[in-house]
Amino acid sequence: MLHAFLTSSTEEIIRRARSKVAARTTPVPTEAELKNGVPLLLGQLIDRLRLATLDSGAIEASAAVHGGELLAMGFTVSQVIHGYGDVCQVVTELASERDVPITADEFNTFNRCLDDAIAGAVTEYERQRDASIAYEGAERLGVLAHELRNRLSVAMLSFTMLQAGTVGTSGSTGAMLGRSLRALRDLINNSLAGVRLESGLGQRQRVSVSEIVGEAVVEAALGAGVGGISLTAPPVAEGVYVHADPQLLLAALGNLLQNAFKFSRPHGHISLRTTATAERVLIEVEDECGGLPPGKCEDLFRPFEQRSANRTGLGLGLSICRKGVEAMGGKIGVRDLPGKGCVFSIELPRLPAA
Repeated sequence: MLHAFLTSSTEEIIRRARSKVAARTTPVPTEAELKNGVPLLLGQLIDRLRLATLDSGAIEASAAVHGGELLAMGFTVSQVIHGYGDVCQVVTELASERDVPITADEFNTFNRCLDDAIAGAVTEYERQRDASIAYEGAERLGVLAHELRNRLSVAMLSFTMLQAGTVGTSGSTGAMLGRSLRALRDLINNSLAGVRLESGLGQRQRVSVSEIVGEAVVEAALGAGVGGISLTAPPVAEGVYVHADPQLLLAALGNLLQNAFKFSRPHGHISLRTTATAERVLIEVEDECGGLPPGKCEDLFRPFEQRSANRTGLGLGLSICRKGVEAMGGKIGVRDLPGKGCVFSIELPRLPAA
């Protein structure tokens, strides 16, 4: 009986299956897969064979449960599928070597168990993935709605006071209204850029760096003067082009400028400069934030990470920047200037002259 053979030969099957998994190049095996995965896969197949002899429907009920166990341990679907295949091959080879008779019914049952095991893992993976996406989407939407409501409430309050003539437009209330509207704009721009990335709607084309930088400067100029901060941006040479999605590139550059205004010291200075070689284009935004804490550079590009105690915004801007720039074949980075500020850079391949 196949079930009895598997039970009595468990140690040898595990040893041989581990050897096959270790020799595999794709997907690359992990230590956890070798140590825990192979015994678990074999145990699940033995369990399914036992259930199949009792109730043909019982195996389907356990498939998703076992699939969930594997995925909870960190296994990918590819590892699960290949792992079951390795175990199946070892069982067939060992049974042939030992002249173990396997009837047609047992072989069919074994194949059905294998199919159901793989299907269960895939189904559970899809269920968990969909649930995770739905949860993350709802959580992100909730955070966005909360931030929008906060900014809108401040803007409405400021507008009401200005409309009633209680205060003047040039005072602190008018400035508060301006900050709220700019924050709303930034939240919406970041959200649109994120949707564009996730949906794959980005369309790369021949883009003039001079035009993109000029547009970013015009938009950033709306924030110039806040806190007495100044902005300089030398003109970009004509004839410099990159292969990029103009909306994503503008959003990334806009994010860097917005952060520069947000974190620079009062009456500080921001510079936007562009240099180009025959092969690369480098856009840099230098601010006067005072520098970064040790080890903070790489963390800045993680979702929901903030640069300082200023917690306004979602902390998604730099994360979206990185995804957008990398999607266009470029690189984004930051260089710390201790005691002075930071230099954020966007580097993209340069297109040859038309």
